[in-house]
Amino acid sequence: MQRKAIALLSGGLDSTLAVKVLLDQGVAVEALNFTSPFCTCTGKNSGCKSEAVRVAGEFNIPIKVMHKGVDYLEIVRKPQHGYGKGMNPCIDCRIYLLKKAKEYMQEIGADFVFTGEVLGQRPMSQRRDTLRVIERESGLDGLLLRPLSAKHFQPTVPEQEGWVDREKLLAIQGRSRKEQMELAEELDVKNYPCPAGGCLLTELSFVGKVRDVFDHSDQLNPRDFRLLKLGRHFRIGKRTKVIVGRNEAENQLLENAVQPGEATLRWGCGPSPLAALMGESSEEMLAVAGQILLRYTKAEALSETELVVSCNGADRTLAVSNVLDEQAVESLRV
Repeated sequence: MQRKAIALLSGGLDSTLAVKVLLDQGVAVEALNFTSPFCTCTGKNSGCKSEAVRVAGEFNIPIKVMHKGVDYLEIVRKPQHGYGKGMNPCIDCRIYLLKKAKEYMQEIGADFVFTGEVLGQRPMSQRRDTLRVIERESGLDGLLLRPLSAKHFQPTVPEQEGWVDREKLLAIQGRSRKEQMELAEELDVKNYPCPAGGCLLTELSFVGKVRDVFDHSDQLNPRDFRLLKLGRHFRIGKRTKVIVGRNEAENQLLENAVQPGEATLRWGCGPSPLAALMGESSEEMLAVAGQILLRYTKAEALSETELVVSCNGADRTLAVSNVLDEQAVESLRV
C-alpha cells in the first residue's frame, strides 16, 4: 500500500531534497507552502511561494499555499518560547506551521509529515532539544520525519512501520550546505535557489517597524506588516502612519494598498513620490503628511504649495507649507 505524506516545501534546497528523497522511495507526496509578510523574498514572480510552486511542478506533486494570518501575528507579538536575535519566534513559528500541516494531513488522509530540517543548521529552532519540543507541541509525536537528518534521531513511525526505508535516509548535520549540494548532484536536483531563505524578523533594523505596528494597532491587519517592506515610514499619530514611496513601483503598490477612508498625496507642482496616509485621518494629519512628503520633492523651503489628495476615488487640492526641516522629518521616522 502506497503511503501519503505532507511536505513542508519552502522551495529552498533542503526541503526540495527532502521531497526528492521520499519520492524516490515511492511515497505519495503533497506539498504545503506558507507565505509570510516577513519573508525576504519579495518579487512577484520569484521568492519562496513561486519557488515552491515551481519545485512542485517539476516533481509533479500537488501543492497548497497557505497564508500566515492574524493568528500567526499574535504568535509574533507574544511567543511562548521567546525570540531569537531579533523579533523572530522561530520555535513557535515551526510549531504553528506543523500544527497546520497536521490539520491538513488529517483532512486529506495522509499518513505523516516531513520537512527539510537539518540538525544543528539553525541555532534556535534546529537544536536537538528544540526539535523535540517542536515535534511534541505540534502534536506530531512519531509522525514527523526529517529525512536529511533522520539517522541522528530515533526511528519515527514511518520508519518503524516500513513506510520508508531508514537505510536510504540521511545523517546530515551542521550549518554547512556542502553535503546537500553533493546530494543534489547525486539526485539530479538542479536549478535550486540560494540554499537559505531569510526572515526579516531576524534583522534588528526591521524590529522597530514591527513593534511600532503592534504598539499602535487595535486590531492586527496582515496588510500593515506586508507594507513594512515598502517605502519610508513615519508615525504621526497613535493610529496614523505615513508611508512615502522610494520609486514608482513602490508608489503603485502603496496606492493599491490604501483602504476606504485612507488617502494618498502627491505634490501638484512637479515630480513627486506618493505618500499614503493610513489609519485615522483628519485635516491636521493630512497637512503633516503633506509636509513630510514635500521633503522628498523640489518644493522650495518655507513656501506654500499645493498637493493633490486622493481619497475614496475623489481628488482635491490641499495647500501645505513646506516648513519641516530634515531633522523634524527624521524625528517622526519609524
